[in-house]
Amino acid sequence: MSVTTPDASAESTPPGTTTLRSGSLGTADIAFFVVSAAAPLTVMAGVAPLAILLGGIGAPAGYLIAGITLAVFAVGFTTMSRHVKSGGAFYAYITRGLGPAVGIGAALLALIGYNGMEIGVYGLLASATKDTLHALFGTDVPWLPISLAGLLVIGYGGFRSIDFGAKVLGVLLAAETGILVLLAGGVLVKGGAHGLSGASFAPGHVLVSGTAVVLAFAFAAFTGFESTVIYRREARDPNRTIPRATYVAIAFLGLFYAFMVWIVIQAFGNGQVIAAAAKDPGGLFFSAITTYVGSWAADLMHVFIVTSVIASLLAFHNAINRYALALAEEGVLPRALGRVHPRHRSPYVAGIVQTVLGAVVVVAFWAAHADPYQQLLLWVNTPGMIGLFVLQLLVAIAVPCYFRRVSHQEGVLRTVVAPVLAAVLLATAIGLVITHIDLFTGASSTVNTVLIGTAPAVFVVGLVLAWWLRRRRAHVYVAFAAEPAEPDAVVE
Repeated sequence: MSVTTPDASAESTPPGTTTLRSGSLGTADIAFFVVSAAAPLTVMAGVAPLAILLGGIGAPAGYLIAGITLAVFAVGFTTMSRHVKSGGAFYAYITRGLGPAVGIGAALLALIGYNGMEIGVYGLLASATKDTLHALFGTDVPWLPISLAGLLVIGYGGFRSIDFGAKVLGVLLAAETGILVLLAGGVLVKGGAHGLSGASFAPGHVLVSGTAVVLAFAFAAFTGFESTVIYRREARDPNRTIPRATYVAIAFLGLFYAFMVWIVIQAFGNGQVIAAAAKDPGGLFFSAITTYVGSWAADLMHVFIVTSVIASLLAFHNAINRYALALAEEGVLPRALGRVHPRHRSPYVAGIVQTVLGAVVVVAFWAAHADPYQQLLLWVNTPGMIGLFVLQLLVAIAVPCYFRRVSHQEGVLRTVVAPVLAAVLLATAIGLVITHIDLFTGASSTVNTVLIGTAPAVFVVGLVLAWWLRRRRAHVYVAFAAEPAEPDAVVE
């Protein structure tokens, strides 16, 4: 005989209403969604060479520092996940700590932020697929059909059940991490270019001015790790599964990123890797795997970069759908977005709307003759990234405020020390990203100003929405992010 406590949100749903499939996801499943959203292969092959070029051979330590910072944030974040059971994740935490007005502003920022993170990546999908087709077959194809096909594929993946998505992401994640492990094996077996060296972690190479740039890239590489809590309603034993998945994702990404950046440095040698990155940053990992494994592995890496982007898109798509579902149930978004498919138990209406929105943005950039990478990816993705950083900062601030007002048995380290330290570190990270925004976008100062200002502008709009709700729909405002009814334990 075992005693289980089903998810409260499912139990509080009126009889006859179709809900998300509770108890579908374990720790590994949720970790797949989170790590896939980060797109490790794409981050390594596409961004890490720039981190090495600008930060030197101490770049691996930057990824470790970012991982440690986010692990500190996760202490308060996961502690609060045991007390706040709303499906609204970030905005629910912020509401409980800082009040409904700030929470509604955060909700709008989360919705726009996650949409920005996903829709911009359709430009990366087009660019990566074009590069792969050219590298393997010498053919050039227009980018719009690739992006539109990607929208359909991701839309279908989100329409299917959440466990179907977890299985797909598990396969794709194994492929992209596997090809990087293959590269690492080749470099380690052959001893690198001039023997293996630990100089990347020496203080003299870490404590340099370029490390600030590396940290900006490194923090961006973890984007999406916080989405573990979005799947609370579909998790098995969420009070344990969510914290475990969060720590697993942070530990894996931090250690794997640092290890792989160190590996590619060893592949070329401490004294030669910066020159190699300057000559061909986009080809650094491909050149390394060709040398240490073979050209066939480089061909596979091209293919797996495309699947890495697809995995990231599917992970973000599912996260967006669940945010939209939660806000529809709150009464902030139209109720239709809260419909759940009777068979697949997916928020399919929210998924359809998100797919249509993505198509509109993609077609608009195409019609403006924009570049899929330089404009669609970077200009849409960057405000989303900044928005998610701001949300993390607000959550870190909300944690001690929440625990000051409720009775609990959590220690001061979890409820005060770690969140306050995380807030300071995250504020520093945001400052690093903003001051080095030109490295992320390659755009003019005017464009960068707009991109930086988007997140605060959206938050202000959210505050105005909160003011309107308080005056015109007070019942929605008062009940925003309220806890679902706690059911009795069920004996099986």
